[in-house]
Amino acid sequence: MDVGYLLDRVEPRLQTLHPDKEALALETGETWTYGKLNEMTNRYANVLSGIGVRKGDRVGMLLFNSLEYFALYFAIAKIGGIAVRMNFRLESEELEYILNDSGTKVLCFDSSLSERLEPVRDRIPVESFICYDADGEAPAWADSWDKLLKGDRELAVRPTLEETDPVMLMYTSGTTGRPKGALWTHRNTIWFATLQSLKWNFDGDTVGMTTGPLYHVGAMEDVALAVLLSGGTVVISKSGNFEIRRTLEVIEEKEVTDVFLFPFMIYEMLKLNEIEAFGLTSLRTIYSGGDPIISWAIDRLNELFPHIGLVQVYGLTEGTPIAVSLDPADSKTKGYTAGKPMPFTEVKVVGEQGEALPAGEIGEICTKGPAVVSEYWNKPEATAKTFVDGWCHTGDLGVLDAEGFLTISGRKKDMIRSGGENIYPVEVEDVLIRHEAVQDVAVVGIPDPKYIETVCAVIVTKPGWSVTEQELLEFTDGKLARYKKPRSFVFLDELPRTASGKVQKFRLREEFKHLREPQVKF
Repeated sequence: MDVGYLLDRVEPRLQTLHPDKEALALETGETWTYGKLNEMTNRYANVLSGIGVRKGDRVGMLLFNSLEYFALYFAIAKIGGIAVRMNFRLESEELEYILNDSGTKVLCFDSSLSERLEPVRDRIPVESFICYDADGEAPAWADSWDKLLKGDRELAVRPTLEETDPVMLMYTSGTTGRPKGALWTHRNTIWFATLQSLKWNFDGDTVGMTTGPLYHVGAMEDVALAVLLSGGTVVISKSGNFEIRRTLEVIEEKEVTDVFLFPFMIYEMLKLNEIEAFGLTSLRTIYSGGDPIISWAIDRLNELFPHIGLVQVYGLTEGTPIAVSLDPADSKTKGYTAGKPMPFTEVKVVGEQGEALPAGEIGEICTKGPAVVSEYWNKPEATAKTFVDGWCHTGDLGVLDAEGFLTISGRKKDMIRSGGENIYPVEVEDVLIRHEAVQDVAVVGIPDPKYIETVCAVIVTKPGWSVTEQELLEFTDGKLARYKKPRSFVFLDELPRTASGKVQKFRLREEFKHLREPQVKF
């Protein structure tokens, strides 16, 4: 079985899904049925085959969120190509690296991004450019998107595909440096959609909303593809300029039942002055991942919307995007954890020598299951280091309790070693975010000649609010041990984040590594 099966079900040979059932809906209003989605997919697939895309060829997707994004992805999958889904925020040199590393043959891109491709066009292996020019004009060196629409509605040629054939190349978000391409197979994708559908009982009545960029697994593979597998409807948010108020309005307008919100989105939601004006009566579940959710937000969400279940998830692109989840029923007693393994997924915590650690001991989190990829593209050394005996070594620190619940302690590189003590940033962040003036926070370690590292808190204040370093420090009294308290504070307008909502702490460490201590008193 391959990814194309999700749409094959509307065709006469299967007909297990009615073609007139709504499949996709943009938050701005446009909708496609499953029949329409399959037709557009076949048209695109026929054109791509016609310009020489064969099984195993890489097709780049440098596009904003749209209905067409899904059709292009499924088209590439049906003809055995490999979709290279790229971050539209990347600059020219970053795009050049990915296009060369992947050996992309055809690149489909948005017209507004042509200026970033122009400087590197002669240094990349792309043979054909296709431009999505809904709000602009295609450059002279690219074909218009209309070319894809000219394909026949019935798929002409479909190669024999195996479950182990690759379908998507996702370059990791790069919280620690140069991205690596995680190679997803049809098997990884189908299994991951299946285990979500089984876990959360998705069906034809499910209306799932994705709020992130579709190039990332946190927006397409998380929830969206699982909802399509289940015959439900996917609501797609527009790209850029995220507004939590607008998202809540769409949830009510579209009667969304399930939505994926990154932690920072939940924090913005809960700090809206008019939050209690939203009933969100159709919404049954909020899924969230990327970073651990601080306990303040869990308590506040349960207080305001007791009918909404919060499902915290943990995972990573190459090691199962949702490897662990916390059921809403466990949020009151185990809300500080990421939960337990998903169906068909195993999790263990290992020590420095790779030995499994007992409950209560912090070590590296490892995951195993059918949604764990087997390799990084053209990176044999990184592959051998990360994927060992079927286990993905995540680079994240965590601890399992006696009942099998996993608590995330942070990235190995994020742990702060100060004066002989280990400090886990999430502990400090959980305290600081509770201050009424704080909108967002990230804690990193910066070099110190005496203690090796000290704690630096990077703060984003709520609009119209201000707070001093001393006030924040005093707020930690009675909540944090002395050695865990920040010795430095930095105030920013926003935190640097990846597409999955993770704070890029390596950038903060680099930017503030020479920071001098402010005069704060303990």
